[in-house]
Amino acid sequence: MPPLLRFPLRLLGALLGALMLVPAFAGAQAAPPPSIRYSPYVFTGPRGDTVHAELGELIVPERRANPASRPITLRFVRFRSTAARPGAPIVYLAGGPGASGIRTASGPRFPLFMALRALGDVIALDQRGVGQSATMSACTARTPTDPSTPVTRASLVAFTRDGLTDCIAQWSAAGVDVDGYTTRESAADIDDLRRALGVPQIALWGISYGSHLGLAVLKYHGASVSRAVFAGIEGLEQTVKRPALTDSLFVRVQRLIDADTTARAAYGDLAATMRRVHSRLDSAPQRMTTTPPGASAPITMRIAAFPVQILVGSMIADPAGIARVPALYAAMDAGRYDVVAGPLLGALSGMSTFSGMPELMDVASGIDRARLMLVEREAARGLLGDALNFPMPHLAGIRPSIDLGAGFRAPLRSSVPTLFISGTLDGRTSPVEAAEVRKGFTRGRALLVEHGGHNIFEADPRVAEAVVTFFRGGTPVERIEMTPPKIFVPR
Repeated sequence: MPPLLRFPLRLLGALLGALMLVPAFAGAQAAPPPSIRYSPYVFTGPRGDTVHAELGELIVPERRANPASRPITLRFVRFRSTAARPGAPIVYLAGGPGASGIRTASGPRFPLFMALRALGDVIALDQRGVGQSATMSACTARTPTDPSTPVTRASLVAFTRDGLTDCIAQWSAAGVDVDGYTTRESAADIDDLRRALGVPQIALWGISYGSHLGLAVLKYHGASVSRAVFAGIEGLEQTVKRPALTDSLFVRVQRLIDADTTARAAYGDLAATMRRVHSRLDSAPQRMTTTPPGASAPITMRIAAFPVQILVGSMIADPAGIARVPALYAAMDAGRYDVVAGPLLGALSGMSTFSGMPELMDVASGIDRARLMLVEREAARGLLGDALNFPMPHLAGIRPSIDLGAGFRAPLRSSVPTLFISGTLDGRTSPVEAAEVRKGFTRGRALLVEHGGHNIFEADPRVAEAVVTFFRGGTPVERIEMTPPKIFVPR
């Protein structure tokens, strides 16, 4: 190619790339700021203490690209700043997807919500479709089940795909614009909230899926963000986690076992035991019976390995759950499947009910083919297979119109000062993936918490101090050492 043609083509590529980052609903950005309706709200903390706050209501389109979609109401609690000259409002983005920011503020993170008031207003947001911002009813799928059929990976995936397909039809018939439940729409909600607050910038504070949403805000509305703190980082391409990184967590767990004489004698090689139990369950699914809380009669199912792997995946978010996994497998290895019957059958009995927002958000964020192939290769030999992410990637492709595409999942570049907090015993979101996301941040900082888990903000007072320090504009510590968990051994 002649040299004189290269620059114009590069310029054209840059212009096209910039256009790709403009939201499809950019027209809404030029509209007058939406308004917020406030009402007094007495907020109750975890110990019964009360705080006078405000309940805000903000109306946004259900899907900005569809002028006919319904208006929906987002609700949030605003804790007014105690500062004489407040800085940017700090918006809390809950995880899940599907967790309530308002409910979270009433739990163990309440002291941090209160501490951050010294810097600016603090907003606990219920994202679209969640909590006090609920926009659709939970749906019970009309898909038939056969109690005599073992619950395997194949049967559970087929049932879940059929069930969500049925529920999407039910929601659509009820007037829900299901394609509006994407992280990109939620990111636009956050910027509409900023505009309605009448401020040039906000600060973001998020965890797990909340970090995923926060990263989307930075990608599409980065100029509107002053600072961000994320923990349990889930990158825009990391909705589906890598099984090899789950295996690396169990290597750490084995070190904890080996360092404890009693645990080492009781459990030996945990990975070998896990593989042995899974193999037996897949060869001969076990019949389990229990009466779930609130049920009038017992239920019985035959269980293969996959539901057990899902259960264990739900246990390894934090050190307290991780510490009990070896005892669980030792019992099953000895033929005592009663230890998992209650939680397993209770969870499976509710598998036909879909909330809407959590499933749709994950399907919309999706997965690219290259990462899917990597996950499949790692899952083939992974201790938990691909169960950690259920129901993703198992629901991938179920509704092509909602998928946000490769552009959404492409690496993010940002100059917004951002603190990334990771725990070395976080079995949900690996520090390795957090480091991958951080590569795109010219002003990114890392805080690694040794022996910390997924729910890290309340795990150690030093983490909360680092959050406040960073939002204040200071330099937080880069490493915190927590006491390692003691592996549980029954007496």
